[in-house]
Amino acid sequence: MISDALTKALNGQIASEFTASNHYLAIAAYFALGSLDGWADFFHRQSEEERGHGLKILQFLIDNDAEIHLPAVAEARTDFADALEAVCSALTSERKVSGQFDALAALATENRDYRSLQFLQWFISEQVEEEATMGKLVDLVKSGVNLFEAQQHLPSAEDAEVDAENE
Repeated sequence: MISDALTKALNGQIASEFTASNHYLAIAAYFALGSLDGWADFFHRQSEEERGHGLKILQFLIDNDAEIHLPAVAEARTDFADALEAVCSALTSERKVSGQFDALAALATENRDYRSLQFLQWFISEQVEEEATMGKLVDLVKSGVNLFEAQQHLPSAEDAEVDAENE
């Protein structure tokens, strides 16, 4: 059984995942407004991935007959000063989420909830990949490369499918 503290924290993490999804959707809109469709597509896929993470946590709670509280999601801003600010905000968001999953794992360990700890390991591994990807995008934008040309260097939908199959 999942402890009350961990159940509450996992419900909070659903909110964080849906907020991250909304944030990525806002970044996608920012790039789409600049006719940078490749960048917009990438961040739209990231938005869907974050939503999927929230749904994965929701299903875990359902499977464990835990209490569920679906969160409201705040409005996300789309008015970034430039592409670097938009991409840096994504990296900052991923680092925040990594800290949240580390705290959840610590809580699971403290509560001797090994079922939840095992579940959380997937997310912790996923965060390593997410932070690395966003860090590379920050470096790409910082390089001064033309953003239209840089679209060919973005991870593709096919790359995401391969990653999903390897999970």
